[in-house]
Amino acid sequence: MVQTATATRTHDQHHPIKVYLVVWAWLFVLSTFSYLVDYFQLHGYLRWSLILLFMTLKAGLIIAFFMHMAWERLTLAYAILLPPVLVLIFVAIMMFEAEYTLFTRQEFLGSTFD
Repeated sequence: MVQTATATRTHDQHHPIKVYLVVWAWLFVLSTFSYLVDYFQLHGYLRWSLILLFMTLKAGLIIAFFMHMAWERLTLAYAILLPPVLVLIFVAIMMFEAEYTLFTRQEFLGSTFD
């Protein structure tokens, strides 16, 4: 007797609604924190650091639970998450190189470059 692929598959995995409600609550809390940054009128690097931190945490929760990456194979997660991480590393390297380039231009060309 030949079994079809659908007959041998196990039942689809269903996650309890509690998981999604907890994630939704965390997203609400993180969004509230990001709005509080503006409410308390924070400025400068602290403001942008907090906004980027909350944005990254919210994106991580959405990717992990609503896009079901928390239950995927590790290789698939690496295939999706590793390229953006590498892009961020390369952007950081370019920022340091840009600062060095600006410093050397100001050093050798003087105040006429400003």
